[in-house]
Amino acid sequence: MKIKLFLAAAALAASGLASAQTQTLLNVSYDVAREFYKDVNAAFVPFYKKSTGKDVKIEQSHAGSSAQARAVADGLDADVVTMNTTTDVEFLADKGIVAKDWAKRFPDNAAPTTSTMLFLTRNGNPKGIKDWDDLVKPGVQVVVVNPKTGGNGRYAYLAAWGYVKKKGGTDAQAADFVARLYKNVPVLARGGRDATTAFLQRNTGDVLVTFESEVVSVNNEFGADKVDVVYPSISIVAENPVAVVERTVAKKGTADLAKAYLNFLYSEEGQEIAARHSIRPRNAAVLKKYAGTFKPIKLFTVQELYGSLSEAQKVHFSDGGQFDKIYTVK
Repeated sequence: MKIKLFLAAAALAASGLASAQTQTLLNVSYDVAREFYKDVNAAFVPFYKKSTGKDVKIEQSHAGSSAQARAVADGLDADVVTMNTTTDVEFLADKGIVAKDWAKRFPDNAAPTTSTMLFLTRNGNPKGIKDWDDLVKPGVQVVVVNPKTGGNGRYAYLAAWGYVKKKGGTDAQAADFVARLYKNVPVLARGGRDATTAFLQRNTGDVLVTFESEVVSVNNEFGADKVDVVYPSISIVAENPVAVVERTVAKKGTADLAKAYLNFLYSEEGQEIAARHSIRPRNAAVLKKYAGTFKPIKLFTVQELYGSLSEAQKVHFSDGGQFDKIYTVK
């Protein structure tokens, strides 16, 4: 009996030791990246074990990027944030939650991947949507994310505004165009996945403006025959910035793990996973390999037209800004 008790106690102690040695990392991310990070995590866990001999458990949290940034600011213990707009990371940097120089801690302004905005229409594209001009036509309902709660929505707005500007239009003409577009928006979604759900499960609208990466998720979840993918003639480069949450890693002792996790996104394996999810890799060789996935499109950067996302935030999305002037909550 004593031997059995001893063995049971030893097994329990070993189990507790193994549990104590397994570090947990929480990645707080934007809405439409959940499937991408599921695959990243499945690849990273064995990679980290092989590299360090240590076991690790990765947990995910996804919602509209700005809502996620506020949750972290309010105390959510993220070890890393992987967002789709720099302003959401800057918001955390201003509060001392991530490093002030976060954009210099990793290559490419701490953005291992990029994306762009395109349109998903119902199968067969019944409204014949080809470009941004079609989104302002009478009788076309557009599903889009609220730019105040998600980077998906901010990039959609800035892409539409930039479309007019890149064709030689004035700011006044861009404002008029975007106002007409939002008149065709029946309801603003909270985040990218909420927008997809509204479009495909609730059958709201004729066209969904979303990240290029959402095509893979839609095809996987709803079937390849549910939507047509439409690439507009002009769109925006959307950078996906990442940062270590200094507040959390200092408390948990996970700084090395957090850095390794974000560095993995830049590895060839991490870049391959991104490409398979239609997220544009920075690695030129991987991008070339997936040339068939990433259609040719005339892209402009935020810096080119707006100076920075922070400046665009002040002008367009702050309370009383340009967006508030053109959109009335329905």
